[in-house]
Amino acid sequence: MKRSFFLSFFALIITVCVAQNNKIPSFSWVGTQVEHNLSWASEVGAKTYPGSNVYPVKDYQAINDGKTKCTVQIQKAIDACSKAGGGMVTFEPGSYVTGALFLKKGVNLEIGKGVTLLASTDIKDYPEFKSRIAGIEMEWPAAVINVLNQKNVAISGEGTLDCRGKIFWDKYWKMRSEYEKKGLRWIVDYDCKRVRGILISNSSDVSLRNIHLMRTGFWGLQVLYSNHCTIDGMNINNNEGGHGPSTDGIDIDSSTYILVENCDIDCNDDNICIKSGRDADGLRVNRPTEYVVIRNCITRKGAGLITCGSETSGSIRNILAYNMKAYGTASALRIKSAMNRGGTVENIYMDNVEADSVGSVLAADLNWNPSYSYSVLPKKYAGKEIPKHWKVILAPVVPPEKGYPHFKNIYLSNVKAEHVEQFISASGWNKELRLEHFYLYNIQAKASEAGKVTLTDHFSLRKIRLDITNKTKIEFKENTNLETDIQYE
Repeated sequence: MKRSFFLSFFALIITVCVAQNNKIPSFSWVGTQVEHNLSWASEVGAKTYPGSNVYPVKDYQAINDGKTKCTVQIQKAIDACSKAGGGMVTFEPGSYVTGALFLKKGVNLEIGKGVTLLASTDIKDYPEFKSRIAGIEMEWPAAVINVLNQKNVAISGEGTLDCRGKIFWDKYWKMRSEYEKKGLRWIVDYDCKRVRGILISNSSDVSLRNIHLMRTGFWGLQVLYSNHCTIDGMNINNNEGGHGPSTDGIDIDSSTYILVENCDIDCNDDNICIKSGRDADGLRVNRPTEYVVIRNCITRKGAGLITCGSETSGSIRNILAYNMKAYGTASALRIKSAMNRGGTVENIYMDNVEADSVGSVLAADLNWNPSYSYSVLPKKYAGKEIPKHWKVILAPVVPPEKGYPHFKNIYLSNVKAEHVEQFISASGWNKELRLEHFYLYNIQAKASEAGKVTLTDHFSLRKIRLDITNKTKIEFKENTNLETDIQYE
């Protein structure tokens, strides 16, 4: 009786703690001049989950010796499961070598504890198809696991998907060195076709739970043109065994009603990134990313705990992140674009953040990384036939003003940060194109430098406490309607 009581009490405590961690924060501190509507936050995530009928891959002759390629056998189990109405495709403990897998309706790929899927290192095992990569639509190799045009799909379990991406990392660094000498830095990311870890595209009601994803050749998880997806408890490590370039953790790309929670991400680029297309091609597609909740996540090495951009062409709006931790990440909140991207980044909410050893608390730049962002064809290629995707990247935005990005309505509150390099770097483009309506509230930070705020309109810093090593103060230049309440210690 006593044991039953204590178990019930313990379960109640856990339930209460989870509910508190998931409670949508209030942004009433902004004041009555701004009206917030976060009612959409309760609608995010997958609405269905596959059934429990079991389809073991061993029944289809998949071998778990870590040497024998099992792509065909695993795919047969997936196809049979879906055809029979859905269920779980399961693995006995061990290691399975596989090329690209394509999940189907009603299938839960259960990568259980003690199971490792080892991605083939042969690019021929990843057939190309039209996708979107780094903001443009083009032919690209399949990911290791693909969910294309499906509904009610899951990937779950406590096992590992090891993408063994170092072969693609090495390929990229070699190509980049060669391309930079030719004035082609802007296209090397697209010419060097590297394999993503997991791709969810044009799909809905997709759930990813608890799996360990590591060493992806390119982005870890891309959610593209999809809706109502849940990413819960994923562990992503793209820094084992080398320096993985452009190995974003999670990319939410022109998708809606997405929930990301309880994830732990260590990568070599943006940890959790919100995207919506690039330049003329992104403006043509014109699909926003909106209604995204990110909570209870930890990020480690990487370029941004939460990053919006640089692909902003279809617009990014209504993003809520809270109860977040950053250790060694370049920025807690990074918003970036370029003057040919276009689109609007707005209604970005971030609350309750712990940061340690980060580059900045806030970085906002309308003109990010010009050597990558602006494409110019070297004269020696003039009049010669060039690849189709080069033409897509080189297509000008007409009129040029359509390519000007806009950042507005950004809310960052309740932040504690230590060992920060520069507290803030926020800059508009000119007096006509400013950062608009940024609100920072209740932030404590210990930083080497204070930083700068330039070319903004309605930029508010309230209840800010800064301990700056070099004793500088934030440099304010060419701002209008500036509000500051900053205590320097």
